[in-house]
Amino acid sequence: MMPLCFVLMPFGRKPDGSGRTIDFDAVYREIVAPAVEAAAMEPIRADQEEIGGTIHKPMFERLMLCDYAVADVTGANPNVYYELGIRHALRPHSTVIVFADNTALPFDIAAQRGVPYRLDESGGLVDAPGDCDVIAKRLRAAHENAHDDSPLFQLIDGMPRLEVGHEKTDIFRDRVAVAQSYRRALASARRQGVEAVKSVADDPRLADLRNVEAGIVIDLLLSFRAVGTADGCQEMIDLYDRMPKALQHARMVREQLGFALNRVGRSDEAAEVLNGVIDEFGQNSETNGLLGRVYKDLWETANAEGRAMEARGYLRRAIATYRAGFEADWRDPYPGVNALTLMEIQETPDPAQEAMLPVVRYAAAQRAGAGRPGGGDYWDQATLLEVAVLDRDPDTAETAATAALAVVREPWEPATTRRNLRLIREARAARDEDVTWIDEIEEALSEAENRLKGS
Repeated sequence: MMPLCFVLMPFGRKPDGSGRTIDFDAVYREIVAPAVEAAAMEPIRADQEEIGGTIHKPMFERLMLCDYAVADVTGANPNVYYELGIRHALRPHSTVIVFADNTALPFDIAAQRGVPYRLDESGGLVDAPGDCDVIAKRLRAAHENAHDDSPLFQLIDGMPRLEVGHEKTDIFRDRVAVAQSYRRALASARRQGVEAVKSVADDPRLADLRNVEAGIVIDLLLSFRAVGTADGCQEMIDLYDRMPKALQHARMVREQLGFALNRVGRSDEAAEVLNGVIDEFGQNSETNGLLGRVYKDLWETANAEGRAMEARGYLRRAIATYRAGFEADWRDPYPGVNALTLMEIQETPDPAQEAMLPVVRYAAAQRAGAGRPGGGDYWDQATLLEVAVLDRDPDTAETAATAALAVVREPWEPATTRRNLRLIREARAARDEDVTWIDEIEEALSEAENRLKGS
């Protein structure tokens, strides 16, 4: 039985303070997890940041009971530092600190022997296998020579050592195994559709969500979203109603609730939820992006029903919301490209579009990995595609479309992009522009959507 190694690190793409944006999921996938496995250990990654920083019992259990831990302190993430402090207070040794090169470590841990991994100027990995090997060696050394690496146990004589009976560790291992089995089941079910996800959710052990790991609940929530149907969104709402109050209040959960409410036609409630998040946490690219979509849908409905004046009001509100989200974080191109698209479809295109477009293009290129063709995930390439269409650049649009279709995962992804391109195409067709090249890209996106649906 391999020892467990708990990995404390940020999620997704985040700035490191030196001008780079780091894809921490790639760092975990290509450096940290392989290093842990090469050291003959089983990696378990912290999931709390995905739910807005909600600290829950399993998090403390993992910090206390995992034999080993790796903490990535890049970017001075407060959650990681909080968890590292708890780990150092509980465990005298077996914690390895890692960080991106050029990271300025705070005084408190600057004396600790950390392991740097190398990144280029845009935050891309330079030598993942080499860095993986160094971390694996440090973990193996921690396993073979149990020297204290906690500053508390190094500096304070008589610090009490944690004694944990094997019964508790056995129960903990069982819980970890159960959580991993649920994640595997959900990964399979989300590819099969909403009924398959519901069959996992109907497990009697998930009846009382107060006794379920928050990470499993979030996996359920996002699995229902991934199926991309109204039924899936209704299941998200029903799941939210069953969550413990602390989890319901988490920012990420409330954002997903707003998304689901809008998709089932409860737009006013969705706007109330998302505006509440903005009132509490401020303008944010993710929240504003979701709220902008609410107003965008209200515009489409009012426009289709001939309520022209009301439609114009919703359109202006959607543009302002998306634009505020982009201005809150210039690194996230998603709300920016949506603002640009809606500016395009106004009766008189917004003059601000011309000034914003190169900024959004640069942000999108950085997210996709500047200098690495085809880099990034589906949304990175889809954003470059939409920017190229807005910029009337067929060749770049085709290149981005090809890259996006190579990494598409869920049917709702190409459907969303196709919807936006349709809006641009229809607006330009009304101005007698040649839009046949846009229509060809839409057709390719439609084919990908149908393929992923299995139809």
